[in-house]
Amino acid sequence: MVKKLVNALRVIICAVLTVQLMGCGTIMYPERKGQKAGHIDAGVAILDGIGLLFFLIPGVIAFAVDFNNGTIYLPGTSRVSLDMKDIKQVKFDARHASAASIAGIIKEQTGFDIALDQPNIRISRLKSVDDLTAKFAKALPAEQNEQIVLR
Repeated sequence: MVKKLVNALRVIICAVLTVQLMGCGTIMYPERKGQKAGHIDAGVAILDGIGLLFFLIPGVIAFAVDFNNGTIYLPGTSRVSLDMKDIKQVKFDARHASAASIAGIIKEQTGFDIALDQPNIRISRLKSVDDLTAKFAKALPAEQNEQIVLR
């Protein structure tokens, strides 16, 4: 009788630890690593919470790992903010600039090749870097899938 009880307890502990291991968003969704914020995935949070119910320390570790890796967040729900201190201003003569010369300046300054003749790219003239926030606020809600190149 005692042997059956011990074996049943072993099976229950193995099942609980397996569920806890599956509850970790890092294991379930490794492609989500690196997300900074967003809406929390209820499935991952519930499975991490089950770990808290059965074993406090593994549950806390699962939450800590998922928040640290960003795997607890649903993909595509993060809001990115523009940090003005990371903006680099590049001045050039816009009257004598062509699409090719602007693409060359972008390549030189950022290392990225870009084709400015794509239909989803909008070129705008700014008087100062301070106009950048207002331009993004005006353009992004209406056109969230477009890239914006500033000159």
